[in-house]
Amino acid sequence: MSSEARGTAAFLLVSTGERRVGIPVEYLVAVAEVGETHPVPSPEPALRGVAQLRGRTMPVVHLGALLAGAACPPEAASTGVIVRLGATQLCLEVDAADVVVREPVLALASGAGMAWARGVVRRPDGLVPLLDFGALAARLTEIGVAT
Repeated sequence: MSSEARGTAAFLLVSTGERRVGIPVEYLVAVAEVGETHPVPSPEPALRGVAQLRGRTMPVVHLGALLAGAACPPEAASTGVIVRLGATQLCLEVDAADVVVREPVLALASGAGMAWARGVVRRPDGLVPLLDFGALAARLTEIGVAT
């Protein structure tokens, strides 16, 4: 990993499975409890379904499964992070939403294997990747979850 700083970023620190990631606050709408989720047919295994959140029906995508390219775990988490991707709002299912922090962003090492990350931040418990919402939006648009 490079230690070259690339400015600072404010982000929401979340946990999903064994992974901690940062969600840039410029995409953040709210943190909410995910209620009943209704399955829908999709080629994306990380799409849990749709749910009614904050008066809107929106897709619920398990963030850990999306980043791993895997299916949702059988048990749904109760925490959702609602984000805005262009005109679309969607819920990222996470295990926990911890705290909003501002930290210097470090560049990813080439070949880091995290095409979904725009950089990392150093936290007391290690490096935390920051989600690249451009890459995430492209992937979700490709499968029809975002427009």
